[in-house]
Amino acid sequence: MPVPGDQSHVIDRRAGANGELLLRRAGDHLEIISNGVFLMDTRNGESERLLARAALDATGRPARMLIGGLGVGFTLAEAVRHPHARTVVVAEKEPAVVGWHATHLRPYSAGALDDPRVRVICADVLDLLRDPGERYDTVCLDTDNGPDWTVTETNASLYTDEGLKLLAERLSPGGVAAFWSAHASPAFQARLRAHFPETWSFDVPVPRGVPDVVYLARAAAADSGDRS
Repeated sequence: MPVPGDQSHVIDRRAGANGELLLRRAGDHLEIISNGVFLMDTRNGESERLLARAALDATGRPARMLIGGLGVGFTLAEAVRHPHARTVVVAEKEPAVVGWHATHLRPYSAGALDDPRVRVICADVLDLLRDPGERYDTVCLDTDNGPDWTVTETNASLYTDEGLKLLAERLSPGGVAAFWSAHASPAFQARLRAHFPETWSFDVPVPRGVPDVVYLARAAAADSGDRS
């Protein structure tokens, strides 16, 4: 029950893949909470939208896209608006999150789950990346709070050398990967540079606290084996 004077209250409570998952209203906004740890909310979304837009802009061609993490839907909604999004596969391991997009979160994903180019799979994004038969032109990862603040060990492995090597193998030549982070991570940026020939980033100011950061990395082109 809401505490008197407190505008926050739980809308839905589910058993999730990694414990309890909550959808909570806080004033005019919605929040997703995993085992008491804040994951994301609907307050802004500028950096999540940039994640998709910058990656597809950089890909520069009709793209088969993979999004790791549906969340509140900002990244997916931006992706389907982009002219380069040919098909979009979304890996979301929490069925409750997918279900909320039919009701409470639908305004934030703007009905994108109904787009015929979109396929949502209830699975860990690592499972899709481990499929050797799949290659993607664009991969956007917003699976947690960033490289240095993850809720699950599985998510943390995406940002390791092993995870980045796997991701590089699943990108098509010249393909682009994008990563969302709640703050700057110099150590992660250094690891990116060790696995990709081109990396860059954007700082996105937020109303409070340090800027969000979007990291991007481009796979080597098919004819650029000698590229430095």
